[in-house]
Amino acid sequence: MGQLRQLAGQTVIYGASSVIGRVLNYLLVPLYTAVFAPDAYGVVTELYAFVAFLNVIYTYGFETTYFRFATKGDSKHYFQIAQSSLITTSFIFSGLLCLFSDEIAWTLNYPDDGKYIVWLACILAIDAIVAVPFAKMRLEGQPLKFAVLKLGNIGLNIGLNMFFLLFCPWWIAAHPDSFLVNIYQPELGVGFVFISNLIANGAYLPFFYQSFRSVKFRFGKDWKLMMAYALPLLVMGFAGVTNEMLSRVLLKYWLPEGFYPGYSNQAILGIFGACYKLSVFMTLAVQAFRYAFEPFFFSKSGEKNSPELFAKVMHGFVIFGSLSWLVISLYLPAFAPIFLRREAYLTGLDIVPWLLGGGLFLGIYFNLSVWYKLTDKTRYGAWITILGALLTIILNFVLIPVIGYMGSAITTFISYMVMTVISFWIGQKHFYIPYKVGKGFFYIVVAGLSISTFYFCQFNQSYKYFIATALIAFFISLVWIIDFRRGSIK
Repeated sequence: MGQLRQLAGQTVIYGASSVIGRVLNYLLVPLYTAVFAPDAYGVVTELYAFVAFLNVIYTYGFETTYFRFATKGDSKHYFQIAQSSLITTSFIFSGLLCLFSDEIAWTLNYPDDGKYIVWLACILAIDAIVAVPFAKMRLEGQPLKFAVLKLGNIGLNIGLNMFFLLFCPWWIAAHPDSFLVNIYQPELGVGFVFISNLIANGAYLPFFYQSFRSVKFRFGKDWKLMMAYALPLLVMGFAGVTNEMLSRVLLKYWLPEGFYPGYSNQAILGIFGACYKLSVFMTLAVQAFRYAFEPFFFSKSGEKNSPELFAKVMHGFVIFGSLSWLVISLYLPAFAPIFLRREAYLTGLDIVPWLLGGGLFLGIYFNLSVWYKLTDKTRYGAWITILGALLTIILNFVLIPVIGYMGSAITTFISYMVMTVISFWIGQKHFYIPYKVGKGFFYIVVAGLSISTFYFCQFNQSYKYFIATALIAFFISLVWIIDFRRGSIK
């Protein structure tokens, strides 16, 4: 229990910082959906989807690789190698993006916005070179320092967005002679989103100055060993981001023009991207758990009872994830208008429960990944994730022209579910863990059926949320009877 408390305590800190950070960051969604029309917000959605793909390339699995090698040997030595590698490649990658920024912008149908590509290239470089210092904090058990820096970045980003998108237009309108008239360029529009992100990321650099200054560029044999471990993770990460982001890249191209009357495909991409943001609450749980669990399972892997420990952790996650899926989905129609400020954005709400369910399976899949990371068989993880990516491509291609963005949401759910099943089936043969499969499956099915009942039955508005509360209470009662009353979760 002491080990579980340690994991839970760090998860709470990482989770609290992630939740608070994302809630704060999510204040930008009402701002963006109030300031930008759906077609303008579609630009942000599309470019940040490409950033997600590039972020995988920039870090190429070196966070997890650093954990693996640092827990087996000289952590300072492997930190030097990882940092040397990421600094070098980040400068090369971002240099190429800046060099061909105008050509890239033209290819994406933003011919006059090459500056967006330059700003995003700088954002990507900074994200990459601070990745290992943040990983070092997690390995050394410094969740508070980690949380403060992450929250500071988010707070600065929010403040800058509000300054550029709200304060400057208001101040200039009230004071036409202000000095801001000479430096503020309203025609930049969504460009201020990227500028704010860049400045906020740049604020990381002074905090990690000593880490960068102490780097002695090292490669050699150990770097080759780390790359051999990392390359399957790169493939896996790229395939994983394909599962998550491909729909946002391809939706406006694969959706027949005029599929949604009155909306352009660019506007539909903006609606889809805004509604996708509502699934972030499940992503928070997975992310917080990942921050704490990855160094945890590497450090506990050598203990005799580690399989039983991992099984308990998984079961607790399934219970929490299923409950989160249920609560968020049932109360979604009530709180969504708070975040999505224009009526047009609310038309896509039905995709969110599917995305939340996909996020739950992604979290389970991450839990299952312990087997191939501890046995150094990351190639299996790469192949499973590639299969998920291929499934994502095929289902998006088939479903988007038929049922629009709902096809993308259903694809996300199916892809992560299939990856989870395959990983479990193969993993139990290589690294057996006594998971409570029956109970976990039961909780997921109960949550899914409750959500389906709520959405398919047209309940009267006056008692709609009474039914939602009753369904949640029923689920919690089942958990209490099956697990907590009997003490099987301990």
